[in-house]
Amino acid sequence: MQKITPYLWFDGKAEEAVNFYVSLFQNSKIENVSYYGEGMPYPTGTAMAIQFQLEGQQFIALNGGPQFHFTEAISFLVNCETQEEIDKFWNALTANGGEESMCGWLKDKYGLSWQIIPPILGELIGGNDAEKAGRAMQAMLQMKKIEIDKLKQAYEGK
Repeated sequence: MQKITPYLWFDGKAEEAVNFYVSLFQNSKIENVSYYGEGMPYPTGTAMAIQFQLEGQQFIALNGGPQFHFTEAISFLVNCETQEEIDKFWNALTANGGEESMCGWLKDKYGLSWQIIPPILGELIGGNDAEKAGRAMQAMLQMKKIEIDKLKQAYEGK
């Protein structure tokens, strides 16, 4: 059993969001769904809590109501090895009302924040050569979606 599980509060769209996330990430599945009954805050039969996994990480989604909203203070970082993988997640998560931000950050159409980041980013901006790292950092600060080739070119001074 996982010791700590992220618990995500949605306003009526938990089941839709979970189905979307499970379709996007490999090694993902819905494990259990509990439903609202009579006299509860949502119509009978509406998903209340959904236990699910994304890439083996357990989550719970709750249809809790409009009281609370996601903020950028919490985000999920998706490590992407290739530009194709970055493009896949970026395009899917910003589609249909998602919002691009800066430096690999975005919000999906449910308001949840994600970072779509290649591991090489840390190597380039945290490298031992301060001048090269600075160029890579400046390139990243100009990007919304991370572009690996442009980061490498900046690092090399091209």
